[in-house]
Amino acid sequence: MGTVKYIHEGGVGEILEKKSRFIATVRSVSTEEEAAAFIAEMKKKYWDARHNCSAFVLGDNGELTRCSDDGEPSGTAGRPMLEVLLGSGVRNVCAVVTRYFGGVLLGTGGLVRAYSDAVNAGLNNSVIIEVREGFLCKLVIEYTDLAKLQYLFSRPPYEIRDTAYEDKVTFELAIPAEEFEAEKKKITEATGGRVVLTPCASCKFARAGEELLIFEERKLP
Repeated sequence: MGTVKYIHEGGVGEILEKKSRFIATVRSVSTEEEAAAFIAEMKKKYWDARHNCSAFVLGDNGELTRCSDDGEPSGTAGRPMLEVLLGSGVRNVCAVVTRYFGGVLLGTGGLVRAYSDAVNAGLNNSVIIEVREGFLCKLVIEYTDLAKLQYLFSRPPYEIRDTAYEDKVTFELAIPAEEFEAEKKKITEATGGRVVLTPCASCKFARAGEELLIFEERKLP
């Protein structure tokens, strides 16, 4: 998997082009049925608009893609929208761009730019997270090792889930799978073998502002 981008909170972006309004609504979807339901929802909400064009990308590798010009000239709306989504690296995402016609024809190039810019505006107003595969680790350390490890854990690739200060200090950490062995060696060497990085669960994790998000946590034997 490596790192994959997803929509944590969908967003809405709007642009004006020669009096036409282009309103982009972006949402996370996990199935083709969810995407279809979202598109239908936007068409109902903006029932009085001239067009509700759409595009979606499903699967971590973009295995399934669909797009619709919804009455715009072929290739001027859905395809450019899809290209923006694919280029962003965001997956399991659907965008609907609603157009209220302003009375001025934009031409092929103008439509392509407008629909592309609208999707970018929608993405910019969304909360996008980067989800990584990794391990959760629980470390109990002596205070004599605290300063050294606290500095280490405050920097990438570590994400601190929790810290408890009692007779000893307990750290709960998330760390990317591909960096685990190198970090395990680093900690062992830094503490003279007193602390060993041992995974207690596999997971996927991401940072959303101040919040650490943990997905698909599975305890290891």
